[in-house]
Amino acid sequence: MAPVFLVVKHQGKKYDVEVDTESVGEVFKYQLFSLTGVEPERQKILLKGGQLKDDADMGKLGLKPGQVIMMMGTPGDGGGAIVRPTEKVKFVEDMTEAEAAQQVGATPAGLVNLGNTCYLNSTLQTLRSIPELQDALGKYEFHSTSAADPPIPQLDLTNQLKDLYKGMSKTQEGMPPFNFLNALRIAFPQFAERAKNGHGYAQQDAEEAWSQIVNQLQQKLQLPVGPESGSGSRNSSFINQYMAGQFTTVLECDDPAALQAGEEPTTSKESFLKLNCHIDGQTNHLRDGILNGLTEKIEKKSEALDRETIYTKKSKISRLPRYLTVHFVRFFWKREVQKKAKIMRKVVFPHELDAVEFCTDELRAALVPVRDKVREVRKDEEDIDRARKRRKKNISDVGDSFDDKKDDKKKKDDKKKKDDKKAGGSTSADGDVEMGDTEVYKTDAEFEAEQDAALLAAKKELYAVIDPELRKDEGASQSGLYELRGVVTHQGASADSGHYTAYVKKTGPRDPKTGKIGEEDGNWWWFNDDKVSEVTPDKIDALAGGGESHSALILLYRDIPLPSAEGLMK
Repeated sequence: MAPVFLVVKHQGKKYDVEVDTESVGEVFKYQLFSLTGVEPERQKILLKGGQLKDDADMGKLGLKPGQVIMMMGTPGDGGGAIVRPTEKVKFVEDMTEAEAAQQVGATPAGLVNLGNTCYLNSTLQTLRSIPELQDALGKYEFHSTSAADPPIPQLDLTNQLKDLYKGMSKTQEGMPPFNFLNALRIAFPQFAERAKNGHGYAQQDAEEAWSQIVNQLQQKLQLPVGPESGSGSRNSSFINQYMAGQFTTVLECDDPAALQAGEEPTTSKESFLKLNCHIDGQTNHLRDGILNGLTEKIEKKSEALDRETIYTKKSKISRLPRYLTVHFVRFFWKREVQKKAKIMRKVVFPHELDAVEFCTDELRAALVPVRDKVREVRKDEEDIDRARKRRKKNISDVGDSFDDKKDDKKKKDDKKKKDDKKAGGSTSADGDVEMGDTEVYKTDAEFEAEQDAALLAAKKELYAVIDPELRKDEGASQSGLYELRGVVTHQGASADSGHYTAYVKKTGPRDPKTGKIGEEDGNWWWFNDDKVSEVTPDKIDALAGGGESHSALILLYRDIPLPSAEGLMK
């Protein structure tokens, strides 16, 4: 059939439109979208007999050349006329080094190896992936509080970390961490140990560097205390708030004679900065190693027996921090060679960790409803996303599949007639079902609005099941579910040699106005000293070990983000 030329009136303007009479109403709406900026789902096109529907056959509407059609509707937030940018466009080649480094997708700065300092570089890159730490360091001001503190800011480890991260944010080149390394070696002389061959400094253990840096931050990096901070009366340390958990431990003597003598098991609380994953011949998964680490045998004197004996110490987590550090205990002292050796066994670790099973009964009762509701909401989001993708695909294919659409429409009409007959509708002389009420069709916008409303309601339900005490504890996990954000790896057979690198998950683009982080692409940055490259998630799966190749030594998990009261009100 030949095309028909129509005139469409919208908000006082007239548009000449060529209509393909072999297409459907949805295609026509997209033509008008390109002219008016009004999204198809927001358009109301008035024809004789009612409003134009998406699946209407344009060849059966009786359209005549020159016919005037009225269109109503306004663009949504993302539509409308093209306007001149309020800010001048700046090309990358015209930007300063600092401006280029802060652009979306910019490659982050690496760290130069200053002679067996890969252990430090990988540790610093992984810790840098914590945005709350970056914020807290940005507000840190050096001051000496005791005789034990360094007298000048150049020797203060926290102050040097602040300056280092600030410098790294302004470049995409490799930075030499001279000042930080100097402060570290003064604070902890073991990192200034010389190599046995007399050339340069010795290789060190990344886990030891991680622990010393975090312990130093625990003492120095303080947060405001008060009701507005949400930290309660626990304490004001950044590390205690965001990276420290708590164990509830039960210590019981293995010797039955102690119990008979009246010695009861003792329960205590103790904080932790990392979970240890102990590896033995049966350890295949991170879960196995963590469970191994929660039970240990210790030797101590029994007051009831008045002698040394063996005790079993069982620990369960009574507080989970927002950032959970897991350490693979791969190194041990090998007496015959007088050096640290490495356990090569392959131990698989998940990208998402469910830590609920490691918790006390009380904490588990608070976390399980949230964890289960999170999984329900995720399934709803996935279903909605799949449905939207299907609709978009159908729209993109509409120009090539008119016949298929007509066949589908006929099948739907036939099915509807059968359904209507079953429902008791009356039949006209030509066999069609006559309904008392006119059928109402939902536009894509209306359908998606209903889905979004249902999803919002589900998120409000999720927020409602968060334990009130956990909600008050800023920096604590509220669901027990964690996502992997950083990995420190080691290559080689000994802690005294080999090579360390770091993998950090890429964050989505940050909106400069709202500060919100956009959707992530799932890829990771690999920091090999000053060499930085982008890798796919399958590279992370290959870090489980099983030989002298790169294997995970430290994992940094972050609890999954949950809806906030402010976010649900928008």
